[in-house]
Amino acid sequence: MDFGPFLLLAVMEGLVSAAVLALTASGLSLVFGIMRVVNVAHGEFFMLGAVLAWFVSQFVPGPAALSFALALILCPLVVGLLAAIADWAVLKRLNYEPEATIVATIGILYILQQAALSLFGPDARPVPAPVDFRVQLPWFGYAGYKLVVVAAAAMILTLLWVVLSRSRAGLIMRATQEDRDMARAFGINVDRVYAGVFALGAALAAMAAVLVVPITQAHYLMGGDPLLLSFITVIIGGLGSLRGTLIAAIVIGLTDGIVSTFFAPTLARIVATLAVALILVVRPQGLFGRTAP
Repeated sequence: MDFGPFLLLAVMEGLVSAAVLALTASGLSLVFGIMRVVNVAHGEFFMLGAVLAWFVSQFVPGPAALSFALALILCPLVVGLLAAIADWAVLKRLNYEPEATIVATIGILYILQQAALSLFGPDARPVPAPVDFRVQLPWFGYAGYKLVVVAAAAMILTLLWVVLSRSRAGLIMRATQEDRDMARAFGINVDRVYAGVFALGAALAAMAAVLVVPITQAHYLMGGDPLLLSFITVIIGGLGSLRGTLIAAIVIGLTDGIVSTFFAPTLARIVATLAVALILVVRPQGLFGRTAP
């Protein structure tokens, strides 16, 4: 196969990575942008979504498409509910102090990880894809489900943008982001907003995991890479900037797909880490982040 088809394959793989990363990193960006909380447990919410998807696929009878559709609805709801409980039980009682919440979310990370190990086990387990078809190109065949992942992620992100920019809930979240004390003075229940935002961030990570787990496998240690790449994406795009996060996710995903195809996945991580170091030196607030007043 010539260089051109190889490059096309790398770009298509990169688009899948970018779609999943955009969903995952958007949740992390929302939590930091509105709550000013660095959620170190974000990768474990991703892992939890994949593990729950496996349980749904095993215990729901019928075709794979039915269990997958159910998992895509139920898993983010369950993970979001657990995140809201964690916010109420832990983060709220720490008054969302930055240093304290970092330590607290590290604790949540280990609790979720060890719970998954106890209930799910140490083995990686596959989840069947809801559709099984191939798109036949002149040079190679490509798994159709991967294109479904890209389309589904694009629809979810579009819906997220509509909610944040056009709805009353989005207005309340943006008001809380600008000044939580002023928002509280105007009668906004900031604690409820924070619980909802933390739940939404975790649910987005879980959605990304449910979409990608038929391509990979569910494993109790699978949260590390999504967490690292999400942090890289948010730092490059700008802390709290959803637009910057999406643009950075596309760039990092495509870079990851191309470098991994032609060289090695480890090199792709090195390139992304070097990009973060360069951004922090040249523009510490990120490409689209705002300079602190």
